[in-house]
Amino acid sequence: MNLKSLKIFCDIVSRRSFSRAAEDNGISQSAASQVVSQLENRLGVQLIERSKRPLVPTREGKVFFDGSRKLIAQYDALEDEVRTLHEEVAGRVRVAAIYSVGLHHMSRYVQEFMSRHPKANVRLEYLHPDRVLESVEQGQADIGIVSYPRSTRTVEAEPWREEPIVLVCAPSHPLAGRVQIGLGELHGQRMVGFDSDLVIRHELDRALAAHAAEPVVVMEFDNIETIKRAVEIDAGVALLPEPTVGRELAAGTLTTVRLAGAELVRPLGIIHGRGKPLPPTAERFLELLRGHAHDVDVPPTTVHSESSVSSPLMQTTP
Repeated sequence: MNLKSLKIFCDIVSRRSFSRAAEDNGISQSAASQVVSQLENRLGVQLIERSKRPLVPTREGKVFFDGSRKLIAQYDALEDEVRTLHEEVAGRVRVAAIYSVGLHHMSRYVQEFMSRHPKANVRLEYLHPDRVLESVEQGQADIGIVSYPRSTRTVEAEPWREEPIVLVCAPSHPLAGRVQIGLGELHGQRMVGFDSDLVIRHELDRALAAHAAEPVVVMEFDNIETIKRAVEIDAGVALLPEPTVGRELAAGTLTTVRLAGAELVRPLGIIHGRGKPLPPTAERFLELLRGHAHDVDVPPTTVHSESSVSSPLMQTTP
């Protein structure tokens, strides 16, 4: 039995799939299955219920998964501590981020970190908001970047930065020529919204209701990229974080209108496991993120006129 086998087993349980875990570890599906069989033979118990889809661990498998995950985390922390004793950052950091934040912010921060610490290893994964939380809870990620962060029994959250919400519409839309608009004026407007189970949707609905506005939601999606595509074909307008539409503003496929009388923002935050010290390399990466907490995204062009309003920033999802 070795740590590699334990990691493969944990990945199978976490991913609920032999094939996905095998791909993550650069081995064949057959090899991943053999690892589990060897562990089961050694322990004399069944660890995974193979007749169910997706795969689930047995009672014994759950206990073995929890213990193995702790052992792997402890070894990774020990390895990083030894590597950094001579002050050279050479360990690894695992970061999970929601799609939009990942695309907009994280790539440049990873590049900056790697330029400072070329022997470090950063594993960056873009996930659905629920999966980011799950990855941090299960120890698959050291740090998570989420919107509307909140602490729980298992994770600690800290605020990072805020992104202003703006009205986004197609250039041909009647509202595209406005410099600003009140939320109350969106009553009855066709709107492309977020899925109703997302926190950002609840917050936007609350703000609209406070201004007696009830738009007609014609489409709902769980990510900003799809919402933007729907707005581009003029299916409706949308309320989105301003930095997420910079690419489209620069290309002229979307335009934005400032919200008057309402300071709506999407708060972004950093989460990590509660009561568990971060590995040294992850702590260094967290310090870098904190150092960029007050960065201001400067649009390549900003135009405010009666014919167009644009303030490009970057790209993204919720």
